[in-house]
Amino acid sequence: MVTAASVKELRDKTGAGMMDCKKALVETGGDMDKAVDLLREKGLAAAAKRADRIAAEGVVESYIHMGGKIGVLVEINCETDFVARTDEFKELARDVAMQIAASSPKFISREEVPQAEIEKEKEILRAQAINEGKPEKIADRMVEGRIGKYYKEVCLMEQPFIKDTDMTVTDLINEKTVKIGEKISIRRFARFALGEGLDKREDNFAEEVMNQTEGK
Repeated sequence: MVTAASVKELRDKTGAGMMDCKKALVETGGDMDKAVDLLREKGLAAAAKRADRIAAEGVVESYIHMGGKIGVLVEINCETDFVARTDEFKELARDVAMQIAASSPKFISREEVPQAEIEKEKEILRAQAINEGKPEKIADRMVEGRIGKYYKEVCLMEQPFIKDTDMTVTDLINEKTVKIGEKISIRRFARFALGEGLDKREDNFAEEVMNQTEGK
């Protein structure tokens, strides 16, 4: 049986996408070593080998939602200026900018989330579980499970990719790393919403972004 834990372990070892790891484990009957070899044979483990390389080239991509209601700037890095100027890399940068516009992440990865904010979220989740009538010990276990959902909401790399929700942004970056042959990383971003903090709403924005994408 292929478990979520074994998929994560294989992903940590190889840097391959989550779905590719799951398929490899299924094909090898759950054998971790054979799954690693299979991913290497397919070239899908190459992303991990590039993790320590320096990526100082790249682009700063912008995305403005129709009507100028939402604006995003994102810096995406690669290893060479040659790759940065390719259409495929520019398309990736555009997709990531649209992802940020639609899903409004607060951080790039869970490592960036301040510990104080994590503890505050855990307190809220624990209170919710207790209000649901759960005993304290069970509530604590539920918090650990639900905090993962929180990370998916606020961390860009853990969000489902808006163009293919079967993969995460991490999976997207790993896939492009393997295909392009260079380390790719998202360094920083800024998202601006017209009237943010002035009690204005962004109703159905993510849906609007997707409609625009599908209409191209």
